[in-house]
Amino acid sequence: MFVLAELKDNVRIGPDQFNLKLVDAVRDEIDRKLANKVLLNVGLCIALKEIVSLKDSIILPGDGASHTEVLFRYVVFRPMVGTVITGKIRNCSREGVHVTLGFFDDILIPHAALQHPSRFDEAEQAWVWEYPLEDGAKHDLFMDVGEPIKFRVSREIFEETSPIGPPKTEGQSSQGAGTSAAAAAAASAASQEVKAPYKIIGAINESGLGVLSWWDQQGKDDEDEEDGEDNAEYDDEDGEGACEE
Repeated sequence: MFVLAELKDNVRIGPDQFNLKLVDAVRDEIDRKLANKVLLNVGLCIALKEIVSLKDSIILPGDGASHTEVLFRYVVFRPMVGTVITGKIRNCSREGVHVTLGFFDDILIPHAALQHPSRFDEAEQAWVWEYPLEDGAKHDLFMDVGEPIKFRVSREIFEETSPIGPPKTEGQSSQGAGTSAAAAAAASAASQEVKAPYKIIGAINESGLGVLSWWDQQGKDDEDEEDGEDNAEYDDEDGEGACEE
């Protein structure tokens, strides 16, 4: 789930940090730049593990800061495809079940990857697994918000994101007054849309995966049945103990 990524960067240390040791200043600057950030095709950066090497620092003309080429290893969150992870249900939508790990929220279990058959309950805003019983009836198992859920990573998606531009000024907006209302609404929606730079797609459509309380309850029921069978073996027809002295 967590991996070590070996990275290289040219770290700029401002003059106000020259009182610090170079290693300490470099560590602080690397964490400031990378901690809780997503690197394309690398993953979510968590913390600096170690600095492998530091090259000689240089000062460029017109810039009082020092620039140092650094090779370092960083702890990155990037689970492999097939890894089983336990998280909590953040919310549900028609798209599927959204899961959070506490430090990472962009996890989606699409409706096609839920236990089959499942339906979306509009009133409860939750997905429901219609668990088939032996008598042909169905028992509804809800996927409620906050419930622990175990899922398997099936895919990962990296998106190259770019900074959102500044809002239009009054002059710019007056020039575009002739555009249609539909085009303006579409442009506004597009500008407000924020893409997740890193998204995990999961699945729970196999035995043992899904809301943990489902399988915990099933395990308790199985244990109760086994206990009942064991007790029956020690009883005779009259209800007295079968053992004789």
